[in-house]
Amino acid sequence: MLSPEYPIVTPRLLLRPFAPADVAGVHAFESLPEVHRYLYSEPRDLAAVEELVARRAAGTALREPDDYLSLVVELKETGAVIGHVLLHWVSAEHRQGEVGYVFSPAYAGQGYATEAAEPMLRLGFDGLGLHRIVGRLDGRNTPSARLLERLGMRREAHLVQNEFVKGEWTDEVVYAMLASEWAAR
Repeated sequence: MLSPEYPIVTPRLLLRPFAPADVAGVHAFESLPEVHRYLYSEPRDLAAVEELVARRAAGTALREPDDYLSLVVELKETGAVIGHVLLHWVSAEHRQGEVGYVFSPAYAGQGYATEAAEPMLRLGFDGLGLHRIVGRLDGRNTPSARLLERLGMRREAHLVQNEFVKGEWTDEVVYAMLASEWAAR
């Protein structure tokens, strides 16, 4: 089990559980088509964001396999909500996890996503004792691939046209890191 102390503090960010007051900030980017371009989801209206925030507010600890730790990313300096990150505990037996993230395009290219995702890897490896963490993405999502590479993850698989998403066949790319690779960073 893993139940972190909040907020998780990085040099520029606070990672913390979702709260009802986050709806407007999350809606500002979750409503944008470009945010959902390479995701399974579509842009969310206000009611969908309210539901998302309520559902994610419960994701504050990893108690058993298939739980999600889902956290808002807030700028320390201004309190602006700029994204969210997650760690999915995929398997206890195989000690597997998955990392994910969604960020506002207004904050792209400034290193915030890398700064927020790195603590999620630390929680998975050092906190939960995972053996392996993956990141999965649409093969066309080059910025996300670069982010995973900056985290030290290695490209492990390129699955050609393995999913039919939003009316088209898409490639999936899988990045991974082992606990031994994390320790050697």
